[in-house]
Amino acid sequence: MSTTPYLVEADGGSRGNPGPAGYGAVVMDARDRQVLAERAEAIGVTTNNVAEYRGLVAGLAAVLDLGGEGAEVEVRMDSKLVIEQMAGRWKIKNEGLRPLALEAQGLARRLRITGWTWIPRERNKHADRLANEAMDAAAKGLAWQAGGTAVPEAGGRGASAAGSRGASEPGSREAAGAGSPGGRAIPETGGVPETPPAGAGREAPSAPKTGGQTDLLDLSAPTASLVTRQAAKGTGWGPATRVATSLLLLRHGETPLSAERRFSGLGDAELTANGLAQAGAAARRLAAPPYRIDVIVSSPLKRARQTAEMVARLVGVDVEVDEGLRETDFGAWEGRTFTEIQREWPDELAAWLADPAVAPPRGESFTQVARRVEATRDRLVEQYEGKTVLVVSHVTPIKTLLRLALLAPPEALYRMHLDVACLSLIDFYADGPAVVKAFNDISHLH
Repeated sequence: MSTTPYLVEADGGSRGNPGPAGYGAVVMDARDRQVLAERAEAIGVTTNNVAEYRGLVAGLAAVLDLGGEGAEVEVRMDSKLVIEQMAGRWKIKNEGLRPLALEAQGLARRLRITGWTWIPRERNKHADRLANEAMDAAAKGLAWQAGGTAVPEAGGRGASAAGSRGASEPGSREAAGAGSPGGRAIPETGGVPETPPAGAGREAPSAPKTGGQTDLLDLSAPTASLVTRQAAKGTGWGPATRVATSLLLLRHGETPLSAERRFSGLGDAELTANGLAQAGAAARRLAAPPYRIDVIVSSPLKRARQTAEMVARLVGVDVEVDEGLRETDFGAWEGRTFTEIQREWPDELAAWLADPAVAPPRGESFTQVARRVEATRDRLVEQYEGKTVLVVSHVTPIKTLLRLALLAPPEALYRMHLDVACLSLIDFYADGPAVVKAFNDISHLH
């Protein structure tokens, strides 16, 4: 057994998901990060997750080649799914991944794994580069070789056109705000948005994801060739490749603060009698066809949990609590009206309205909220693939999820209005894009 502690970083990608795919893995000396081995290969048409598992298997096999049985190794990947499944914290629900997971587990048992560590994508650049080199080489009919060179592949087969890896991978996207009366970003009040203040939400939107699903066009119509060309360019038009993962977004019922149009962030207000009635109406709707809820995930704040628990009692599903779904921390502005804040903190309010990266005194910025919500979304969509997940949350997180799904600029949030106890729906498809299918539906309240 080798006494060298090893570090494996692995990755995989699919250009289309499923699409032409490849993996990369690098083995390093954990003490000084000296590169000891690189592995990469194009693997034909498959999904991101399959490619990621193939990268892991290649990395573990390379450690066995270098250090033999019992070698000490830490594994790092930017795939939350693979890391959590290998660590035993998530179940392997996708039967297509099970053989690869079992193969990886068999290799891991022959080693001494010191940690399964998730890292952000930007810290996994070496393995990502190897995967893309393999896909690029295959697109030219070549086989990848260590050192980044390529040689003619047997039979000259190619795998794909060059491009970035599948867009279903998590990554940092734009920041977000929330709408309110007069264009002010005041969550929990549900006011009618107007034109936002000058300079508000100036960040650029993220690039569109590739692939897509649409129920707006008949792909058999004469325009199908145009639609197909648009899909190839990553516009989001194209057929879905598998069943969607649905996020049903339910805003909690009324609280004393929302009724009085006060900033309501981390203050743990309870539902009013009217709010309880609204939550009950939403629960009765969600317990009846055509809904079939597999998972309920709630913000940790009491008003959201009360709403979620009313639904849970009728549909027979336990409530999971996720910190990422909480409302914005408004710091010193908690419980204040907009007028009170304007009077006491005029300069701070002006800066906050002009830039989503600015936080209230002792509070949290909308940029920070967007990153938190996006990470939570990625985790839920990956963990509950093909399921219907009821997300019970607040104005800012729900508007953020909708805006990101629409690939809309930050200014779009000033054009959104969400009533208390409203429902919205986003479907996420395996090939990348999201489709908003419902927005601010309150028909159950009438």
